[in-house]
Amino acid sequence: MVNHVNFIWNIAESLRGPFKPSEYGSVVLPFTVLRRLDAVLADTKAQVLKVAPTVDHAPDVLRHMKLTDAAAHQFYNTSPFDFTKLVADPQDLRANLSSYLAGFSPNVRDIFERFEFDKTLNKLAEKNKLFAVTEKFAQADFHPRTVSNIEMGLVFEELIRWANERSNETAGDHYTPREVITLMVELLFALDDHGLSKSGVVRSIYDPTAGTGGMLSVADEYLRKMNPGIQLSLYGQDYNDQSYAICKADMVIKGQDVDNIALGDTLTEDAFDDKKFDYGLSNPPFGVDWKDQRSFVDDEHTKLGFNGRFGPGTPSVSDGAMLFLLHLVSKMRKPEDGGSRMAIVLNGSPLFSGGAGGGESNIRKWLLDNDLVEAIIGLPKDMFYNTGISTYIWVLTNRKDEDRTGRVQLIDGREMFTKLRKGLGSKRNELSATNIETIVGLYAGFEDGEHSKIFRNEDFLYRTITVERPLKLNWHATSARIDAVFEAKAVQKLNETDAAALRAALDRLGTDTMWKNRTKFQKVLKDAAKAEGFILPAPLLKTVTTELGEQDDTADICADPKGNPEPDSSLRDTENVPWDEDTDAYVAREVLPYAPDAWVDHSKTKEGAEIPFTRHFYQFVPPRSLEEIDRDLDAVMDQLRAMLVEVER
Repeated sequence: MVNHVNFIWNIAESLRGPFKPSEYGSVVLPFTVLRRLDAVLADTKAQVLKVAPTVDHAPDVLRHMKLTDAAAHQFYNTSPFDFTKLVADPQDLRANLSSYLAGFSPNVRDIFERFEFDKTLNKLAEKNKLFAVTEKFAQADFHPRTVSNIEMGLVFEELIRWANERSNETAGDHYTPREVITLMVELLFALDDHGLSKSGVVRSIYDPTAGTGGMLSVADEYLRKMNPGIQLSLYGQDYNDQSYAICKADMVIKGQDVDNIALGDTLTEDAFDDKKFDYGLSNPPFGVDWKDQRSFVDDEHTKLGFNGRFGPGTPSVSDGAMLFLLHLVSKMRKPEDGGSRMAIVLNGSPLFSGGAGGGESNIRKWLLDNDLVEAIIGLPKDMFYNTGISTYIWVLTNRKDEDRTGRVQLIDGREMFTKLRKGLGSKRNELSATNIETIVGLYAGFEDGEHSKIFRNEDFLYRTITVERPLKLNWHATSARIDAVFEAKAVQKLNETDAAALRAALDRLGTDTMWKNRTKFQKVLKDAAKAEGFILPAPLLKTVTTELGEQDDTADICADPKGNPEPDSSLRDTENVPWDEDTDAYVAREVLPYAPDAWVDHSKTKEGAEIPFTRHFYQFVPPRSLEEIDRDLDAVMDQLRAMLVEVER
């Protein structure tokens, strides 16, 4: 493998000058794919060329079927050219390459179109590099008899890594660090090792944010090492043209079904809406809004409910990561069909953002109510190339072992890392093989300890209750309060005559008396208005009463017509009550000792869920003693005095 990678990268290095190092990938990646496909189709090329003229005018579906049968692959090429014939005619190489590419079946031609390979070929030709590059690739023996699909996949993965490292971009949204993928993959399969190592195993893996296919490739490599005979189907989708092209090319090189990799926005055009998968992996973009997809997502949520992907709710429009989490869950097989396990990397906000009754909280509660959260692993900061924020791996499944049923495991891996000698963008830390082994061991061991804690699902649920206090007001016709009355919209709409009558009525109240009973105050107010020849309509009476009143704990309680206390919205408060605790007992202990007249408006009670990961692993570190701090200050002052003496000398 190393020899092949070095051979290809030497070709890339020969591009120095006309091409920047960040552009090498746009040349060597599609050329590597082209050379591999050329070698794969070589054995059946003659048969394809024989069949092609007979199906020129056949319907597309029939033509595709006949030609794939002739090629013995899911793709074909009807052009008479191959690499040997291409380099034999240097004069017409550019035109012949176009003809050769046009001869591929649409499902492969699509790869080169998304690579924008035509632009690359034009630039190579313009800089007199096209023949040299083509000739060198023609010398590479990529025939399946020489290089297996697995080996060729590893070669291509290494080229992708090299290309990403040399790119000037920091777009980590399509490039997840290899060791993070390795950890996710090992977590995904850690509890299934025995079942996966048997003969005749058939499994499917899906990544809805596939990027360049790194997660699918690592999962493929891991499972084939465990069980070389496993029948594995890899599926992925991505919205970025070049990432999609690289991923699809990688899958083709590995011998996977070329149609299992799709282009498009997963949230708005699910390419595999009719499929379920055994395993899923995803690293969706962090903190990216979903305004462009909002109308589609909201429409699906409203019309399909739990028959769609977003039944539990939708998160804040500023971060769509939880939509991908719900999408992954929608791809789980039913438990009776074997169930599924999924792993997804998210930032910290999906753990706690949004209050009870909000979208994020409703999603968390639905996941916990359905016992789908198996484990959450906190990763070190500075792990990704484009962000230094805290990240977490969520492991989701609908086939928990009996001892995990109704339980969630939190694993603290935030301090398990190795420092990079040199940072790459925001990435300054990495997971060593030992770190990965430790984290996976904690997950598989499923025991309480310093870095692993086991909770019941209910431990993360709560109720938000609304605590009301009675409305108590006094009324005093001061000039300031009267001015406030006339600033109210309802009063400003009065004609001049009525406004003058109202002011005169308020002036009649005088400033010597303060009322602390609403019923008595309103009677006096109505009498004063009547004396001015003005009848206060009920809405205006309410407005004047509100604007002229001020909160007063010594006043009488304002009651509604049924005699029930009216709540004071300015004193309204909320309390989060643990799920297993009786609300009345909680209020008696936490509220009534401080506000004896308070009550709970049960009609406003909301159910919520949050996972306060950091709190559960917080360790109090006592501050240093004053004596110790004083000693350190004295030592620093002694050093400064010594330095001043040296300066004076």
